[in-house]
Amino acid sequence: MRRKLVIGNWKLHGSLLENQGLLNRLKQELHDLEGVDAAVCLPYVYLYQAQAVLRDSAIAWGAQNVSQFTEGAYTSCISAKMVAEFGCTYTIVGHSERRALKLESNQVATKRLLNALHAGLTPIFCVGETLDERDGGMAELIVRNQMLNVVYGLDNKSFALAKKLNMVIAYEPVWAIGTGEHATPEQAQRMHSFIRMMIAERDREFAEQIRILYGGSMAPKNAESLLNMPDIDGGLLGRAALVAEDFIDTCRIASHCWQQQAKFNPQAHTSAVIV
Repeated sequence: MRRKLVIGNWKLHGSLLENQGLLNRLKQELHDLEGVDAAVCLPYVYLYQAQAVLRDSAIAWGAQNVSQFTEGAYTSCISAKMVAEFGCTYTIVGHSERRALKLESNQVATKRLLNALHAGLTPIFCVGETLDERDGGMAELIVRNQMLNVVYGLDNKSFALAKKLNMVIAYEPVWAIGTGEHATPEQAQRMHSFIRMMIAERDREFAEQIRILYGGSMAPKNAESLLNMPDIDGGLLGRAALVAEDFIDTCRIASHCWQQQAKFNPQAHTSAVIV
């Protein structure tokens, strides 16, 4: 049965003093939760601090992006290899804000994903539609196009590496990020199931293994209804990741949901995957 995964994306927030208090609080509170993995993805400049504070704790850490380049004359870029040197487990790739603000294409996002994998990082590959795209009935088409390079574009060696490193997918309904809005549990479940079925087109075993997170303003008030869905394996939190109580409470809710699912269906791995 898949463990839940709760990851905080700090985005453009933080200071050395504020970080110290938040990370120490998370370290103290999130050390004995059953069925849940927790992590934070911070701005590059705070990775050393995260490594120093969270080393030997139950909380992993990661970056919010890596370059599509491995080295060279690319001023201000940060490579996956550099990020890995700070003990990172994860890196976010293809976040909707990167796609929107930097016009990042699916092809560039895939290059970043590949570099992360070959540096030994677990990528959190983000997909999702805008409000106009959803209202136009294009949500599944948009997400499918974003997933195509992952499902079919990776060669066998890279795909095996993604499987070995437990690559993560995060579904972000773009219209719900930072707005306080969120997809209904049923809407989110349908898209998560759709993503899992896409992965099953290439590898059924990986489809049952991979964790798919909801990235649309998850917080304690809606976490339980979302995390009780069979294909929602956790959350990529934004605003709620900056408040210790909210992040901790969400992790505790995730643990409760995992325990309930294990109790009532201990043999379950996923909802039915039909190819």
